[in-house]
Amino acid sequence: MQFLIQLKQRNPLLFWYGVLNFLAAIICAVLTQTTNTTVLNINAFVKPMKFYVSIGIFVWTMGWLMHYLQMPKKERSFTYMAVIIFTFESFVITWQAVNGRLSHFNKDAPLYITLFSLMGIAISILTAWTGFIGYLFFKKRDINLPASYLWGIRLGILFFVVFAFEGGVMASLFSHTVGSADGGKGLPVVNWSRQHGDLRIAHFLGMHTLQIFPLFGYYIAKSRRTVILFATVYVMMVFAVLIQALMGAPLL
Repeated sequence: MQFLIQLKQRNPLLFWYGVLNFLAAIICAVLTQTTNTTVLNINAFVKPMKFYVSIGIFVWTMGWLMHYLQMPKKERSFTYMAVIIFTFESFVITWQAVNGRLSHFNKDAPLYITLFSLMGIAISILTAWTGFIGYLFFKKRDINLPASYLWGIRLGILFFVVFAFEGGVMASLFSHTVGSADGGKGLPVVNWSRQHGDLRIAHFLGMHTLQIFPLFGYYIAKSRRTVILFATVYVMMVFAVLIQALMGAPLL
């Protein structure tokens, strides 16, 4: 509760936007149990549910971290940009799900191709802007935080950006599965392929450095060196998972 109270004080808009996304995720979870619409052999509302959870976690994380910069104008511009872009992305993903259609890699009509392209442009802008926030954490010298926590934030944002742009590999292939078409048997909830390579795994593990590294730096690490070592090992693991997927091998 203390975290939520402070988060609301730090960035009210991202706090409430996160709440809205978590509520939307709950609605989608209910719809997965009460509707029969499917996309690629899974309930159509599983994908928007996962996106709403992911968006909620991201905006809460950035709302918490940007406060340390003490740059209200830059924080405000990032906040508005994130809300606009994520609202557009969420609308497209949910609208396509309601109609039983793919939101990503959909080539069935010019409109769907255009929407997918616009989503790619929008998320690239968001990712680049997040990278700029990370640059500010490296540049600003008067951030009064423990070194381990500060480096957790810096490296978390850095590798979030790297693996967010890894999504471009999927866009170039117009698929997230390597070795087969999308839609085969997958692991529960996440639906990562159990038979072929799946580029979403490294994408997921890499992007969540945004939460993992700062938490490690705050609660576990005692020095900058420990954080850097942990980050190095973790990122090497994620790259190994990415190479495994590119070779067409499933995670499990």
